[in-house]
Amino acid sequence: MAAAPSPREENVYMAKLAEQAERYEEMVEFMEKVSAAADNEELTVEERNLLSVAYKNVIGARRASWRIISSIEQKEESRGNEDHVSVIRDYRSKIESELSNICDGILKLLDSRLIPSASSGDSKVFYLKMKGDYHRYLAEFKTGAERKEAAESTLSAYKAAQDIANAELPPTHPIRLGLALNFSVFYYEILNSPDRACNLAKQAFDEAIAELDTLGEESYKDSTLIMQLLRDNLTLWTSDMQMKLKKQHRNRMTSKNILLLIRIELLLHIFLKGEGVCC
Repeated sequence: MAAAPSPREENVYMAKLAEQAERYEEMVEFMEKVSAAADNEELTVEERNLLSVAYKNVIGARRASWRIISSIEQKEESRGNEDHVSVIRDYRSKIESELSNICDGILKLLDSRLIPSASSGDSKVFYLKMKGDYHRYLAEFKTGAERKEAAESTLSAYKAAQDIANAELPPTHPIRLGLALNFSVFYYEILNSPDRACNLAKQAFDEAIAELDTLGEESYKDSTLIMQLLRDNLTLWTSDMQMKLKKQHRNRMTSKNILLLIRIELLLHIFLKGEGVCC
């Protein structure tokens, strides 16, 4: 007779069921129980992936909602519909409160259990990257000092993860590539630094390409998918940067043309006045 499954195993199974049923809030609850049952023991690769999927889906739905509501708010503001704007802002605040609670929950779990119990290089990078991700999600909607704090925490976590990844993981490792992808997005979207974003993404892509022949079958699909995302972002970002440079150049040329016309008009005015044509 087979031994009865442990509470930890039961919760892992229930988390898988919840994932299949797309009941991600419950999936989070089951995986939090798994983490609690693990005590100071490190989660397995399967368990940490289930935890990540659960939180990613819970936070992803709210992030999408926030973007939609923010877009509607901007449209209503441009139309001058102040009554609608007031209602929308209240609704956006509700979504932001949910986002904050979700981020606070996983960040506390990471700091109290998951990061301290991580022993292998890939698990340390995995959890530090996750910490950076959820601080970044806070920085997406926070303002003022709170946004600054969230951005600084994101940068700190990503840099710590990057140091370990560069020392212990090969350039083709999907966790190292995923870190580079998210870190570059942080530079581009939160710090508004397209140059650093492009440099980071390009370096990660080039280093992975150079060692592509060493990539094992088990991670080939994940690694090449992330490499494609890095390349797609690079293409998009460099295109945006080129368009902005062209626009700036046109604006500078327009300003120069205006100044030139003013100078010509002044010279004509002086010349014509001297000729007695201008009064």
